[in-house]
Amino acid sequence: MQLAQNHIITAMKKLICLPILFLTIVSIYGQEGQLHIEQDEKIEELLELYKSALNTTEYYRIQVGFGTHAQAQRIKANVEQDFPSLVSKIDFDSPTYRVRLGRFKTKMEAERKFNEVRAKYPNAMLLKPEKSAR
Repeated sequence: MQLAQNHIITAMKKLICLPILFLTIVSIYGQEGQLHIEQDEKIEELLELYKSALNTTEYYRIQVGFGTHAQAQRIKANVEQDFPSLVSKIDFDSPTYRVRLGRFKTKMEAERKFNEVRAKYPNAMLLKPEKSAR
């Protein structure tokens, strides 16, 4: 009787394991395939044009502080916490490091943000557009 029970248990294990094994094999081999993307050649031209436009566009920026390199790094860290959505950068203009914020295309956009920044940094200055490298 014990032998018959062992035989039944072994048969049940096979019945359960075989479908699982089959599904595993099918899913492994079913993932193979190739993907071919055809891209219009003009997309590359547009990307290059866009990159060059970014590098030559003039922007309004806000200067929030200046000082030694260590001071500028502290100011930049504070500005990044206070205004995380704005790009901040340290520019070296001998002999000081200047912390500048934002890249605004229009004067109106720059002035709106300038008023907000000046509430937190009273010595902030709105800088006129200049060609800036990213």
